[in-house]
Amino acid sequence: MTKEEKVQFTLETLEQLYPETPVPLDHKDPFTLLVAVVLSAQCTDERVNKITPLLFKIADNPYAMAKLTVEEIANIIRPCGLVPMKSKGIHSFSRTIVEKYNGEVPASFDALEAMPSVGHKTASVVMSQAFGVPAFPVDTHIHRLMYRWGFSNGKSVEQTERDAKRLFPRDLWNKLHLQIIFYGREYSPARGWDLERDIITQTIGRKLEIKNWYKAQELKAKKGSTSKKARR
Repeated sequence: MTKEEKVQFTLETLEQLYPETPVPLDHKDPFTLLVAVVLSAQCTDERVNKITPLLFKIADNPYAMAKLTVEEIANIIRPCGLVPMKSKGIHSFSRTIVEKYNGEVPASFDALEAMPSVGHKTASVVMSQAFGVPAFPVDTHIHRLMYRWGFSNGKSVEQTERDAKRLFPRDLWNKLHLQIIFYGREYSPARGWDLERDIITQTIGRKLEIKNWYKAQELKAKKGSTSKKARR
């Protein structure tokens, strides 16, 4: 396959599997999405979605959130991990939104990334999912699969994002990045990866990745055979 054919196969397969792409983090507006995305750093979406209702019941807007103390926020979000950084960041950017942007989350990459605890990935998620601005947030699943599929060299998240934006049509970015995440979780995870279920990697994947998977299966089979003999 040519690179263009591989891209087209990937797009068509993902669209068949995931015609609908609901945002995994529960939210009702740009602010609650921003908070949820910050909480999701090194935390599962499932856990975040259990914690945010407790937090948003008390403060679901920047005015209310800014009135809470950092300690009050920390006590609620503790199960999400990285508590000191996240609680300080949420409190601080809530104050910034109130004082600088009249309580409205700014629809600007530069403005978002200038706020505490808001990096490029977080800003990209908010810009794409809250404001509909084309962006390609790269998480661990996307970074892994872009390398596994031979679409990027895996050297950095920044390079992966550049490659994704170069390869895929701009009008698909906002939906496509979610499709790749869903696919990575279901069919091509980092741990417990089963190539036989992973149709995209089977078809267009990096040859070395495929070769290494088969080697790993052979090694497992040999170890299993050895342990059986030892028990006899």
